[in-house]
Amino acid sequence: MAGDGSRRTIRVGKLTRPQAERVKAKVESLIGGLIAGGVVDDETSRWVAGLPDAMHARLVAVGLAKPRQAMAVATLGKLHDEFFAALHVKPGTHAAYKQGADSLLTHFGETKPLPEIDALAIDKWLQSLRAEELAEATVAKRTQTAKRMFRQAVRWKMVAESPLEDVEIGSQKNKARQFFIARDVADRVLEACPDAQWRLLFALSRYGGLRCPSEHLALKWGDIDFEHDRILVRSPKTEHHKGKETRLMPLFPELRKPLLDVYAEAEPGTEYVITRYRNANSNLRTQLERIMRRAGVDSWPRLFQNLRASRATELAAEFPSHVAASWLGHSEEIADAHYRQVLDGDFAKAIAGPADGAAQNQAQSTPDKAGQTRTTENAMGENRPENQAKPALCAVGGDEGDGRGRIRTYEGRAIRFTV
Repeated sequence: MAGDGSRRTIRVGKLTRPQAERVKAKVESLIGGLIAGGVVDDETSRWVAGLPDAMHARLVAVGLAKPRQAMAVATLGKLHDEFFAALHVKPGTHAAYKQGADSLLTHFGETKPLPEIDALAIDKWLQSLRAEELAEATVAKRTQTAKRMFRQAVRWKMVAESPLEDVEIGSQKNKARQFFIARDVADRVLEACPDAQWRLLFALSRYGGLRCPSEHLALKWGDIDFEHDRILVRSPKTEHHKGKETRLMPLFPELRKPLLDVYAEAEPGTEYVITRYRNANSNLRTQLERIMRRAGVDSWPRLFQNLRASRATELAAEFPSHVAASWLGHSEEIADAHYRQVLDGDFAKAIAGPADGAAQNQAQSTPDKAGQTRTTENAMGENRPENQAKPALCAVGGDEGDGRGRIRTYEGRAIRFTV
């Protein structure tokens, strides 16, 4: 009986007698709750919450339930915004994710409801990427981003399941963009660099294999040990992995003069090695392309990564694989996939025959008394006469003279050096 005295009816459709009795009991419980001031027991509340929309609407029509709030359908634009708001990665990784996410937005539009993006829609998106003649590695990277975004959408309950669940990411290797920069070409670029700091930037990339610009800009004078031919490399890219914050690598002979040239120009108290190109607006890629044109050198596909890859290829040919990978701060699997290359010189070396190869191996290494093999002329320069008994080079500090050279202090220690 309604408040106006009229009798209300709820049609529940075809039910068995036990089912009808259960519905009757719940309805009576709702009515009792209304009479008691709107207090309904938990079991009845859960029953109402689990009713299909049609049945729930019938209860609403007779005043036994409140209308349900229409659930907002999440859109691709909403997922995009939430995904990047929760993303905490390095700027370079953020930019890579942005390319994949923007590709989705361009294809589907920001207002596209997520439930409407099914497996068929994703297949058509992938087909559109291949129609643009993008490299397979690029398609794979964008697919990886999309999978991660929709995985988050499932976690946030924006969609029930991901339309990319069964999609293979594919290979992110791009052999077409690999390029080896020969030493004579690198030397021409070095000669065209406008100043000592640019020469060092280039040398650290090609002969040190540093990641540019993050590892170059993190390098401090206190990280350079000229006495023991070591460089401590700080790696922002891998610092979030335990034990991968820094790595030691040899002070390769090709880096000594560029480092000394920059050190000679450093002001007292200078901490960082590279000081001129630390501004976020410094576009090193554009500047390097200009330098290459001045040197008469054609641009290669990936300016700085190809330099690092060239050094990785050289080191892998001369030292054990795990040693070369450790010096450059990546795994052997990553080195094989993205850095190391097979060169024409490798074929020439193989064709030369075992005699030449054996002679070369004998010249490169000799067994010590413990039976271990050590490099006789290694990249540290330990056995080169010109590199023996070299003074240490440290951060620029106060000067004192004693008639035998200059002494500069670093972290409270007086260290003699000559320039």
